[in-house]
Amino acid sequence: MIPEEKSGAVSRALSEAFGVTSFDDVTRLTLGRSPGVFVFRIVVRGRPYLLRVIMRTDDATRHFECMKTAAEAGLAPHVWYTSIEDRVSITDFVDTVPLPRAGALRRMAATLRTLHALMPFPTIPDHINTSCMFLLNKGPAFDGFIANVKAANVLSNSESDELFAAYESVASVYQRRDSDMVSSHNDLFKPDNILFDRNRVWLVDWEAAFLNDRYADLAVVANLLVTNEDDERAFLGEYFGQPPDAYQATRLFLMQQVAHIFYAMGFLWLGSLGGAVSRNEAAPGWDDFQRRFWAGEIKLEDAPAKTLYGAVHLERLLQNVRTPRFSKAIRIVSDGVG
Repeated sequence: MIPEEKSGAVSRALSEAFGVTSFDDVTRLTLGRSPGVFVFRIVVRGRPYLLRVIMRTDDATRHFECMKTAAEAGLAPHVWYTSIEDRVSITDFVDTVPLPRAGALRRMAATLRTLHALMPFPTIPDHINTSCMFLLNKGPAFDGFIANVKAANVLSNSESDELFAAYESVASVYQRRDSDMVSSHNDLFKPDNILFDRNRVWLVDWEAAFLNDRYADLAVVANLLVTNEDDERAFLGEYFGQPPDAYQATRLFLMQQVAHIFYAMGFLWLGSLGGAVSRNEAAPGWDDFQRRFWAGEIKLEDAPAKTLYGAVHLERLLQNVRTPRFSKAIRIVSDGVG
């Protein structure tokens, strides 16, 4: 079950972490796995742990550093072992139960407040596209991403015109602020990376972690959990420790639109890679879709699911940019006032 080429690395990990060279039991996990990564539940001396084996050749230094920092802060499971050279890690295994969506709103706001207060994570080059903030860093990587989306013909002419008009409106006013650059997870659009053990929330899969705009994490979590303006005020109030001002609420709202653009284009394009995917059926309602996504009823494992996910974000974006709040938000952030 362990990839043969990684068996020596796993034996070294077990020896250094626990003084053994084998485990009592092993089960491969498929939920929430990243591309090029094998994840296992292993049992050593009667206790379960999580073993991650990265098959890719990219540098795991930033990943492991951020994961350890988060674990020391009680945000990620305890780290027993990492090897940058072998790209192997062992952490505590979390026995999870469903986290009710209603209670998750304040829990996640508090979790993000703690995460964003950590010592700064490393920065990454602007061309890394693991966060919706990628869209606000124009350059060759951005141009290539847009070219791929356009070449795939996943948007109608009217959808494309409206989406890119919305993007240009936001990109022209949403400026980077050093005070908002914080240690960020950057992969919380997937509920699989948010675990609950009946007592506390744990964040897992730190491969995309780096220093980023605080509103990127806030926006993707708000898209999962915030259903109305009362929710928005409660979410931001818990995060900031006081009622949000108009400028804070507006930056969140605009970053949510950046996230909609990013995931609409990205997942419609990903859905098209396996061939033409039909979008004849109307996208489901936003709140119902996100409720089902949070509950684990929807998985982004095949082309139709990815296409549906992109279509839902596209429809939500188009609804939002047609509201008075969008034009007002552009004015508020452009003026830079609260």
